[in-house]
Amino acid sequence: MELDPATIPYQSVYKIMTGSVLPRPIGWISTIDMDGRPNLAPFSFFNAVCSNPPTVLFCSSVRGSDGKAKDTLNNVRATKEFVVNIVTDELFQAMNASSIEAPADFNEFDYAGVTLAPSVSVKPPRVAESPIHFECKLREIIEIGTDPGGGSIVIGTIVHIHANDEVMIGRDKINLSALKPIGRLMGNSYCRVTDIIEIERPKNILGGKV
Repeated sequence: MELDPATIPYQSVYKIMTGSVLPRPIGWISTIDMDGRPNLAPFSFFNAVCSNPPTVLFCSSVRGSDGKAKDTLNNVRATKEFVVNIVTDELFQAMNASSIEAPADFNEFDYAGVTLAPSVSVKPPRVAESPIHFECKLREIIEIGTDPGGGSIVIGTIVHIHANDEVMIGRDKINLSALKPIGRLMGNSYCRVTDIIEIERPKNILGGKV
């Protein structure tokens, strides 16, 4: 099958992309609006960028239901801050509940049954039950498209990290079996990290620092 994405509905392109680019990590993003009202929503178009400076990104799509930007994006535009909360197996149901499309004054923290915890360097709260949080200052928003199916890339610089001792090995390694992260697949499907394959990378032949 050969497909020209310009000739098929964007919904079909979305299904092909999300059914192929997987598993995807989930960025559970907490923000506040200018009135201090909290918002919480999961984004599976999310990933790390680099560690110097420590940078993450998530992509906020235009809502298909009404063609408007999501509250998360509006809040980040206004306040220039957000928090990434890592989703674990224990938080799976709460994460899913927080994906509800609702008015801007709707409190997803309450609806999902999770606890607001104060952040250290930014104003948006954290999900207390999440074992790892990245407090972020906005670096840049790149607008890709404003029509349904379009979206924006939100790039943030991590300014503070919270990590529970229970998921840490030493000061800089994560215990994967303790973290129990959840990944996004397609449609209503998600996955657990239960089958781990290890392999050594090829030796460096460029020279310099390893």
